[in-house]
Formats: sequence, C-alpha cells, structure tokens
Amino acid sequence: MSPDAVASAGFVVLVALMLLRVPVGMAMGLVGVSGFAYLVGGAPALKLVGQTSMRTVTDYTFGVIPMFLLMGAFVTASGMSRELFRAANTLVGHRRGGLGIATIVACAGFAAISGSSVATAATFSTVAYPEMRRYKYPQSFATGVIAAGGTLGAMFPPSTVLAVYGIITEQDIGKLFIAGILPGVLAVSMYIATVSIIGWLRPDFLPAGQRTGAAERLAALRDIWAPLALFVFVIGGLYGGLFTPTEAGGMGAGGAFLIGALRGRLSRADIRASLLQATRTAAAVFTVLIGALLFGYFLTITQTPQNVTAFLTGLGIGRYGVLALIMLMYLVLGCLMDAMAMIILTVPIIFPVIKTLGFDPIWFGVIIVMTVELGLIHPPVGMNVFVIKSVVKDVNFATIFKGVLPFIVTDLVRLVILIAFPIIALYLPTRM
Repeated sequence: MSPDAVASAGFVVLVALMLLRVPVGMAMGLVGVSGFAYLVGGAPALKLVGQTSMRTVTDYTFGVIPMFLLMGAFVTASGMSRELFRAANTLVGHRRGGLGIATIVACAGFAAISGSSVATAATFSTVAYPEMRRYKYPQSFATGVIAAGGTLGAMFPPSTVLAVYGIITEQDIGKLFIAGILPGVLAVSMYIATVSIIGWLRPDFLPAGQRTGAAERLAALRDIWAPLALFVFVIGGLYGGLFTPTEAGGMGAGGAFLIGALRGRLSRADIRASLLQATRTAAAVFTVLIGALLFGYFLTITQTPQNVTAFLTGLGIGRYGVLALIMLMYLVLGCLMDAMAMIILTVPIIFPVIKTLGFDPIWFGVIIVMTVELGLIHPPVGMNVFVIKSVVKDVNFATIFKGVLPFIVTDLVRLVILIAFPIIALYLPTRM
C-alpha cells in the first residue's frame, strides 16, 4: 500500500474505534503505532512509544497543564463560585433576566481562575440553576445559559485548551492567554445582550428578582477579593513577564491553596479530593496528548499535512474560503468528540495550512478554540449539555438544547466578528 492509502486507512480505523467508544487517546495511539510499524518496522514503532511517553510526561513545558488543573480544583473546592454569583446577583438580579446575566458574569469570573469549561458548567449547575428555578425561570433558559456560560472557560486565561494549542504549535502560551481576554470580554457582552434581548422580546418569560440594598451589595462585592486577587496575581505576573506560563500555573495553584486554607475553605478531605481530581484530569489529558503525538508521527511519515495543505490551497477558493471550510470541519467534529481531542488530533494537520495562507497563529488559536468550544453546546452531543444533565436530573436533553440555541447563534456572529477584525485578539499580545 502507498503511504497515502495507509493514511486513509488509518483515519477510517480511527473513526471506527471512536464509534466503538474506544477512548480517543488510546485509539490515536493504537492507529499511530500500528501505521508507523507497517511503514517503518515494529522495533522503531515500539521504541517510539517509550520515547514519546517519557518525553511528554517529563517535559517542563507540559507542566503548565497539571498546575492550572490543580489551581482550578482548589478554586472549585474553596467555594469561590458562590461568591462570584452572589456578587453578580446583588448588582443585576433585580433586572428582567438578571439572574441569567448574573450567571454569565459569574461564569466568566470563575472561568478566569479555573480555565475549565466543563468544571464551570458543572459548578453553576449546582450554584445558579436552583436560584433561577426558585424565581420561576424556565428550565430551558436556566440550563441553556449555564451551558453557554461554561464555554467561557476556554477563552479566559488560564485556558487548558489554549495551553495545549500553544504546546502543539510552539507558540507563546503567555501571548495566547492574553489574546483570549478581549474576545472573552466580547463573548460575555454578547451573551448579556442575548439575555437582555430575550427578556425584551418575551417580558413574561424571564421574571425580575428582588432588589438588594446598598449594604448587601457592598458586602457581596467585598467577598470577591479572593478570586480577583488570584486572577490579577497570575495574569499580572504573566503579562508583566514575572512568570513563565508553567511558573504561573504553579504560582496560581499555590495561591489558590493558600487563599482557600487561610479562609478555612479547604479541609483535608477537600485538599485530597482536589489533588485526586487534578491528577485524574491531567492523566486523561496526557493520555490523549501522547496518543496524538504517536498519531502525528504516523501522519508525518505519510506526508499527510503536506498533502492536506496542497489540496486546500489548490482549491482556488481563497484564504477565507479555506478558513470557512476548516471552521465547518470543526463544527462537524464537535458532534463527535470533545474540545481537547479535536485540538490535539487536528491542529498538527491544519496548522501548516494556516501558516501557508498567512494567518496569524495567535489569532488562529483564539478562533479555533472558540470554534471547538461551540461544539460543547451544539447538538447532538454537546459535552456541557451532558454535564448539566448529569447534575440536573429533572431536565431532558431536548430542553437544554432548546435553551442553548440563541447562544449558538450569538457564538456564530461572534466568530464572524473576530474573523473580520483580528485586532480584537491581537491588540493585547502586541503590547506585551
């Protein structure tokens, strides 16, 4: 068989394994090693497994992943999410749809110190959903706004998905983190506008909450000093050049632990649970990463990236036409796999195309992460939807997807805006 035929067979087998519910990392590793062995030989393939695994888990750069995961675990365990929601609710909860706006704002704040979309969705399913239902918000809206708010986890630093993109493409992770801030602010603003428009079009659909007094607002705002201080410490250190991204992860995890412990929010059981959670999640991420690297070596010797680049650039549809095809591919893949798997599997193939077309790699990182995060909420899979369903037992999938549809439209509009105006993502990195 020719290398092209072997590569095609490899993709077919990979899709078949994923449909059989084989874990993505295992499937990519199995196909990659098997294909490499077929083309090069069994002994080099087995040596590649050992070398790749050892190099990945001992690489200093990859240390950014478990450190930020541990930071997010400590933040979740110390209850900062409830403080953020309470503060946002005291400010805007009295407006029509105010609890939805408060959920979006609190999700953004929590995402900025946890970096995890799934953790954000799971946390606010327990924090914000009961409050919205208490004020008679429809189930579809309550779950939809939480699912959409959860996607903000990948935009605001520290974003694990952006970090992995930076590692794969050898881009500056600090610049990628900073590049996500303004698009993240744009996302929050557009989500708030979406909630406001729904409340305006259907005034009886989203009730208004109770207005709080000045003393209660001031007390709630004082409570958010911890997440605000942690965010400023980590991102300020990155932006100011005091920390590398890996060091920022370690400082952030240490800072989250100290804040939680000094406030009496982290018991021994909480610390143990946080360490176990971060370890399990990091192990899952590294499994996918190692599998993708093995699959990437297989694709390299079959020259698949070069062939894909030649094919797409030869279509004659222009650079933005090729970009539109890539975006469409990611939207389709969002129906089949999670964001991390999509990034790790496809970026080594797509990135040479982006460089050939002359797009900025930092800007493309923001665009691609935003696109794969859209896969977390659009049907028929939607990872955030499954997470919310696992927490909120009395709601069905159709209800959640109904509530999330307006936010999907908002996300598509936001993608168009960021493609039309790259300066939104590139302004802050150019000032570093």
